[in-house]
Amino acid sequence: MSKKEELLQAIAGKNRGLLAKELEKVAILAAIAQLEDFNPTPRPVESLDLLEGDWRLLYTTSKGLLGFNRIPLLETGQIYQCIRTDGARIYNFAELGGLPLLEGLVGVAATFEPVSAKRVNVKFERSIIGLQKFLGYSSPRDFIKQIEAGKKFPPLDFNIENREQQGWLDFTYLDNDLRIGRGNEGSVFVLTKDR
Repeated sequence: MSKKEELLQAIAGKNRGLLAKELEKVAILAAIAQLEDFNPTPRPVESLDLLEGDWRLLYTTSKGLLGFNRIPLLETGQIYQCIRTDGARIYNFAELGGLPLLEGLVGVAATFEPVSAKRVNVKFERSIIGLQKFLGYSSPRDFIKQIEAGKKFPPLDFNIENREQQGWLDFTYLDNDLRIGRGNEGSVFVLTKDR
């Protein structure tokens, strides 16, 4: 079994990390580190064709993302990080459910700037929160087209002016369908490319 298969097997059934027990988390982080040692793309920031696309979250240690499920009556659906290399943009979307007809969406738009072969600085610029049906959300790809066309999404669509809303992201593993990243808050992200 390859290191990649070992990692995918370790995170299977863990609901992006919510269901992982402490010992499992240690084993998963070890599997992630081992796979990072065999990164087939040593300069991921320069591999725009591989970075480009809609990436679905498989596993994370991010307390912010895992925290959505701790809100009563709220269930987290899919979580995406969509990278558009043309324009150096990143879009993060968390689909929320739990109550019939009240599926929500939390979205953040950001720009990124390469600072090394593996790291980008990220500046968050816009946040969109609302019910999917009122936002006209059907998929990340279609929603991004609306955002890039300049559409506003009331009632909660606002610019992020706070300079504290910046960070960085290291791409520590990248191949055709799997990406591992580490963020400035110490979080690890394992994502698969949606086709």
